Amino acid sequence: MATYKKRGYKAKEVSIDGDDNVNFNDAESTTAEVFNTLDEGASKTEEWVSKNQNYILGVIGAIAIGVLGYLAYSQFVVQPKEVEAGNEMFYAMQDFNQALQNTEAQDSLYTLALNGRNGKFGLVDVVDNYKGTKNANLATYAAGMSYLNTQKYQEAIDFLNDYTADDAMTGALAKGGIGDAFMQLNQPEEALEYYEKAISENANSFTTPMFLQKAGATALELGKADVALKYFQRIKDEFAKSPEANMVDVYIAMAQNK
Repeated sequence: MATYKKRGYKAKEVSIDGDDNVNFNDAESTTAEVFNTLDEGASKTEEWVSKNQNYILGVIGAIAIGVLGYLAYSQFVVQPKEVEAGNEMFYAMQDFNQALQNTEAQDSLYTLALNGRNGKFGLVDVVDNYKGTKNANLATYAAGMSYLNTQKYQEAIDFLNDYTADDAMTGALAKGGIGDAFMQLNQPEEALEYYEKAISENANSFTTPMFLQKAGATALELGKADVALKYFQRIKDEFAKSPEANMVDVYIAMAQNK
């Protein structure tokens, strides 16, 4: 049955703690205090922002200018410089790549790659004139390898140390190239250090067994038979199909008999 309120009916105040005279007035007062506190906090924040708006706008403006400046520098300075460096090193890299494939005229081709010809930049010119570009970094690697192959070992070390590897393969070759240069300078301790760096640079079936073998042979020369055995055994266990594995048993026997 539906229930209807009688005319003049007044709802009884809700009791909180059993006392019928206690109502929501206290809760309402507390809520009001909370909102007043929030209002005061908001007012203080607005006041602070108002006083410091020039500073805030300056910071925002500086950030915006920095971002826009970086984008502009990248688009109008870095990218054109990168393209220019690539154009300038084109013939030098042609000579370098031909030297890698041509065993008969290697020295002359490496020299042309380093110094340039017919008014064209060589690799050293590209490194000197386009520092900070990716193409100059590539030229640094090629110049280091060219110096290594023309028996200019200190120059090879200097350039290869300056190279920042973009890929694991050239990173390993650069470290190993420094090791080769130190060996030619009769500094086997330093050579072993860089062969070990080349090994840890990237595990692959091409550079890893090659530098494991060089590290092992250098360790043998230094009288570190245990170290050498460890490297030779790794060739046998992990790279059995590599060319270096063909002679690894001989090297293992040499290390065991030391």
